Amino acid sequence: MKHSRQSLLILLLAATLAPQPAAAQKRAKAKSKTIVDTPVYKQASRPIEERVADLLSRMTIEEKIAQLRCPLGWEMYTKTSDKSVEVSQKFKDIMSKAPIGSFWAVLRADPWTQKTLETGLYPELAAKAINALQKYAVEKTRLGIPILFAEETPHGHMAIGTTVYPTGLSCASTWNADLMHSMGDAMGREVRSQGGNVGYGPVLDVAREPRWSRMEEGFGEDPWLASVLGPAIVKGMQGEASDGQHVFSTLKHLAAYGVPMGGHNGNAVQVGERTLRSELLLPFEKAVKAGAATVMTSYNTVEGVPCTSNRWLLTDMLRGEWGFKGFTYSDLYSVETIASNGAARDNSEGAALALKAGLDMDLGGDAFGNNLKAELEKGGISNADLDRAVANVLTLKFSQGLFENPYVNPKTAKQVCRSAEHRAIAEKVAEEGTVLLKNNGVLPLQKNLKRIAVIGPNADTPYNQLGDYTAPQAREAIVTVLDGVKAAVGKQTEVVYAKGCAVRDTTSADIPAAVSAAESADAVVLVVGGSSARDFRTKYIATGAAIASKEVLDMDCGEGFDRSTLDLLGKQEQLIAAVSAATKKTGKPLVVVYIQGRTLLMNQATDKADALLTAWYPGEQGGNAIASLLFGDANPSGRLPVSIPRSVGQLPVYYSQGKLRDYMDAEAAPLYPFGYGLSYTTFDYSGLSIERLASADGSATAQTQSAGVLMTSANGLRMSASQPLAKVRLTVKNTGKRDGAEVVQLYVHDRAASVAQPPIQLRAFKKVWLKAGESRQVEFTLGFDELSIVGADMKRVLERGDFDIMVGASSADIRQSGVLSL
Repeated sequence: MKHSRQSLLILLLAATLAPQPAAAQKRAKAKSKTIVDTPVYKQASRPIEERVADLLSRMTIEEKIAQLRCPLGWEMYTKTSDKSVEVSQKFKDIMSKAPIGSFWAVLRADPWTQKTLETGLYPELAAKAINALQKYAVEKTRLGIPILFAEETPHGHMAIGTTVYPTGLSCASTWNADLMHSMGDAMGREVRSQGGNVGYGPVLDVAREPRWSRMEEGFGEDPWLASVLGPAIVKGMQGEASDGQHVFSTLKHLAAYGVPMGGHNGNAVQVGERTLRSELLLPFEKAVKAGAATVMTSYNTVEGVPCTSNRWLLTDMLRGEWGFKGFTYSDLYSVETIASNGAARDNSEGAALALKAGLDMDLGGDAFGNNLKAELEKGGISNADLDRAVANVLTLKFSQGLFENPYVNPKTAKQVCRSAEHRAIAEKVAEEGTVLLKNNGVLPLQKNLKRIAVIGPNADTPYNQLGDYTAPQAREAIVTVLDGVKAAVGKQTEVVYAKGCAVRDTTSADIPAAVSAAESADAVVLVVGGSSARDFRTKYIATGAAIASKEVLDMDCGEGFDRSTLDLLGKQEQLIAAVSAATKKTGKPLVVVYIQGRTLLMNQATDKADALLTAWYPGEQGGNAIASLLFGDANPSGRLPVSIPRSVGQLPVYYSQGKLRDYMDAEAAPLYPFGYGLSYTTFDYSGLSIERLASADGSATAQTQSAGVLMTSANGLRMSASQPLAKVRLTVKNTGKRDGAEVVQLYVHDRAASVAQPPIQLRAFKKVWLKAGESRQVEFTLGFDELSIVGADMKRVLERGDFDIMVGASSADIRQSGVLSL
């Protein structure tokens, strides 16, 4: 029987409107009930703000305070075999009181944690451990709030089986932001693949005190260099926060930590607000505006106020002026130092002061955990203070997608950590981060020499080239200078080795053996310096006490190892003198390489070596990188991020002070200036032009900042904060016979500002790769950031006037200059 189209439509409509079968109705009702019954905080489709508010409304005071705790984490798991791990009873006990918000360094391994290659976790098992801890938090606690696992990442993840990159000074010597982004990306992926969520780094402390034990960790003496390289690492580490492959970055340490009085770690800092704003805080400001998710406070006081309870830093500046949206960590137990510094009566008052100042998370976990409830009950803090901090922490948990995807795939960790790609990045950073300081023509060495002597305490001591904050790693993962030289020359050249002496120990030296090796060789590579290697050879009993050893450790740098001298320790100076005398007798070249964590003195090496390099701490692939440079497979392109002093009596010595009067008994200029570094080729600079792009309209009469428009009352300049003011162009030519890279550096001096300005300040740089004979135009854009100052009222302004524009190969080697008038 045929139906008309109208009849078919009527039948279809009737079927649609007919009562649903009972089973279908039941399913629809159940689905609707599930949505209604699911708490808002567990609904991924809801806005994060709503989810945070809902979760806060369900939490007890104890649960809120626990979310602000970040206890030490390496005792939270029990390794039951090489392939299995489970949560520890200690973890269960802590979580039973109130679920913890974050744990620090669950995967850390070093003598302090008593986690060794045998007792610690390799990446795949590490991922299983954190999955187990996370599963307990999600499934065994009342609200199922996932944990943020924070790990140390100053130059790679401080865990077993991960890639060990060069330390901060080496990274800074690359002057290569793209390379830093790649390194940050690799570090973030390694941490996240094992279940970590937060990476502590980069270290942005401007370091102008080489006696300070932590100089190795940061980017050196210049705020502008750090403000370019630091944000590059941050962006690499963080990627897209919710992509499941990256972590939140933690900026360390706010603020002024790198200029302690006397070089004592954590000591008071005496600097004014203008120096803070214009120099020491600049890298942090830039990194925050680049999206850094977390910030860590420092141990020191600034003008008498502990940084961990400094509201001006943590609230007014960080959130109010810079627009920070993440959360803040204290450094380990730094809340307790508020009272020990005399800025609080006890730890309870210190905890209250820190929370009210804007601190969110207590690393160590005791001060907040033990005191905040009592402070709330007696009015030392308010519910609003508490909720603010908890909301900041929860917001990042939601934004990383932890409530939906709290676990990682352990097999991925095995594939990602120390991958071939990541090892290649580590070698590239070490190569570009090594600075050639002197070369009288002996480098690069020939590979067909009959015999090469590799000598010195740092020539074949693996951990001495890795730096502080490094976990134990398998010996085969680390390439020493001796390893690298042997691999570079192959079997055609005999490589002889003599240690000569230790970094510090004077009882084990055998300088005659080193001299004998030098006398028999066609070239000598002498590797000296320092060490931040903690004593991985020490054995511990069950209580944690070390088994005594008569051996003097090499460690002369790293957190807590402040120094009053910058001389090479032990018998290293005697070793240089003896080996130098031997090579002078034979007429063979002597190449000295410093592996070091701070700017050690190099006077004798400069005088006696035919070639001199500093590799800082070059990381696990350092030996390959150094060998590539020694034999010309790579062309040195590193430039100093710090000034090398002639003596401790010069300190502080940094380039932006300008040319100083000589001392009665010594030169005032550094031995090697900021920005300096040699190449196996030469570069010529020519054709500087300065084009002004913007001019003052003269209409501004008062300083204001509104919608990105900035004006100064001093001289009436009005412009947009993002508006380019000038283009600086010049031509750089590789005039040598080798391909190479030049770091073109642009410095600025405001000739007559309303507030006295440094005579020279780095304001732009570019690393330019040129083939032999190739020329290229290099262009810089200058705007508000590059030309503004912190004025008399402590606000950043741009003023009319003349600006010296200086472009060159270092702060002391200006090749082209001109004047920009605004």
